Amino acid sequence: MMSFSIFAISGSALMAQTQRMNVSASNLANADSVTSTSGKAYRAKQVVFQVDNQGFPNNSIAGVKVSQVIDDPTPMNLVYEPNHPLADSKGYIQKTNVDAVAEMVNTISASRSYQANIEVINTAKTLMLKTLTLGQ
Repeated sequence: MMSFSIFAISGSALMAQTQRMNVSASNLANADSVTSTSGKAYRAKQVVFQVDNQGFPNNSIAGVKVSQVIDDPTPMNLVYEPNHPLADSKGYIQKTNVDAVAEMVNTISASRSYQANIEVINTAKTLMLKTLTLGQ
């Protein structure tokens, strides 16, 4: 039934925004890190969305899905700290490329998108329930 596709579309958006919030949380958690277990500084991640029309009867409607999580290409931050135990021969340490302010904005945006999709689901549910009572 075509009217139920709104739940699938909003559901796919909820899953995509959840993953976006998780990636932002991971970036924020590593915002002050200098090195990781691999010996390199944490590189910020970005979520890439793509259209998802699987499960829909035609191509006129579609949901969204996360196609991949990529490393942020922004250069790492070099900070001069010659006394730091991880400093290179020139006295620089490599810090993460996470921009905490941009990540907070991204988290707020993902949260608002999530809330908007919850409202879509609730409104659709209310309208369907009202439709059932029209003949009474």
